[in-house]
Amino acid sequence: MDARKLGTTDVEVSAIGLGCWQFSQGKGMTGRMWSVLDQGTMDAIVDAALTGGVSWFDTAQAYGNGASERALSTALQHRGVEPGTVVVATKWLPIAKPARDIARTIGTRIACLQPYPIDLFQVHMPGSLSSIPAQMREMAALVRAGKVRAVGVSNFSAKQMAQAAAALRDEGLTLASNQVRINLLDRRVESNGVLAAAQGLGVTLIAYSPLAQGILTGRYHDDPALARALPWSRRSRLSPSSRFLTPEGLARTAPLIAELRAVGEAHGASLAQVALAWLVTRYGNTVVAIPGASRPEQAAATAAAMDLLLTEAEIAHIDTVSAAVARR
Repeated sequence: MDARKLGTTDVEVSAIGLGCWQFSQGKGMTGRMWSVLDQGTMDAIVDAALTGGVSWFDTAQAYGNGASERALSTALQHRGVEPGTVVVATKWLPIAKPARDIARTIGTRIACLQPYPIDLFQVHMPGSLSSIPAQMREMAALVRAGKVRAVGVSNFSAKQMAQAAAALRDEGLTLASNQVRINLLDRRVESNGVLAAAQGLGVTLIAYSPLAQGILTGRYHDDPALARALPWSRRSRLSPSSRFLTPEGLARTAPLIAELRAVGEAHGASLAQVALAWLVTRYGNTVVAIPGASRPEQAAATAAAMDLLLTEAEIAHIDTVSAAVARR
């Protein structure tokens, strides 16, 4: 697949990137949701992604309070990647903080990622003590100062995304992206206005959890005991995918898994590769995806999904089967 621009900016990325939440190294509340990876493993994951054609990496302040950012930078340096030859995205954590915290903490984000520049700086979620326009003014100041290249948001509603885009427009900039949950089991962007707003504003949607936390790989359908063995945080109602991990949820989604398997067998591809290829094709250039990987072979496999060309009939049939079970 050809490189895609983030919104109307000049930042180009591959259709599939690498999400780096799993590089949190067990630090912080969110980091404890993943097993701790050693640097050698993280190096191998980044190497496999790059070898497979991935050109960009998404991390965040919240991922181990800088641990993921530092691990990503170290892995890129160990690979000999020159600064500016890959795209790096990170995020500011706004919860209970004023907009001025953006300028106060940007130095730490830069230090954690050095020598790699921040190509995309995102507001991780709503929750700042300041208005969206105030946040965007602070972000725009960073662009003008040459500290970041483009501005994005994450987990913003259609209305919030439009507010951010309007505020940046007043600063002479455009909103590059909105990072939201999209996968074959969660297609709410189609009904809540986010997809339509993104298309109208020329904003790219970055799909996180594109494999529904592993459900779309089929492994829990093949062995339901794996679902029962997941930590409470993954099985509780607080997890968006928990409803699909119950015996009833697995039975309900079995037809979709069967369809992905059938299409995969026709192409010599895995279920995960079919699910990712559908995602970055179904919505045109509006959607790119950032699957994570805890093993290098996973990174290689998800990157290879960019080479999988589904037919229009396959995309439409998967669409129909998915629509019967997905959150919409």
